[in-house]
Amino acid sequence: MPTPSRSQQSILIDAVFHNREKRLVEAFRERLDQLERRQQLAHVSGICDEAILDRFLGLGITAESLAALGLVPLVWVAWADGEVAAKERDRIVAMAQAAGIGQQNGRYPLLEHWLSRRPAPEMVAAWRDYIRHLSERMAAEDLAALRREILDRAGEVARVSGGLLGFGKRVSPAEQAVLTQLEQAFG
Repeated sequence: MPTPSRSQQSILIDAVFHNREKRLVEAFRERLDQLERRQQLAHVSGICDEAILDRFLGLGITAESLAALGLVPLVWVAWADGEVAAKERDRIVAMAQAAGIGQQNGRYPLLEHWLSRRPAPEMVAAWRDYIRHLSERMAAEDLAALRREILDRAGEVARVSGGLLGFGKRVSPAEQAVLTQLEQAFG
């Protein structure tokens, strides 16, 4: 077998190092992407705890979907009775649109998914972690305002489809249990 010439050896060495370099560059880019996604989440959420941010990333939560996490309590209440009633769905969609979450952006498909399939318990746990973290970091008056806003909106979803022809108990026991859990998440 003939010995490769110096130029052939150089080409082989370059190819080997090029492939290795390419893999290293790809791994470096992946680490940068992960860091960028974590930084975006930190920016949107105000959370600096990397473990929580990584938990969010592990759940597939992006900065955009984290903004949509404000909708988790509404969806959680709507699913309390085992299905999302049409009035509940319409009210949640209206609230989302009022918050700037519309069909034209990346958050709306996530909301549509949550309204058609009950979110996994891990999503509710992630929301609780988020609220717990905010509770540790926010000023008391800001936290109280956030608590009021979330509980008011969730209560509105619970009341929208309750009762018969507008009479009777408007919030079911299952919905009330979720409202209580939402309140307890704030400590």
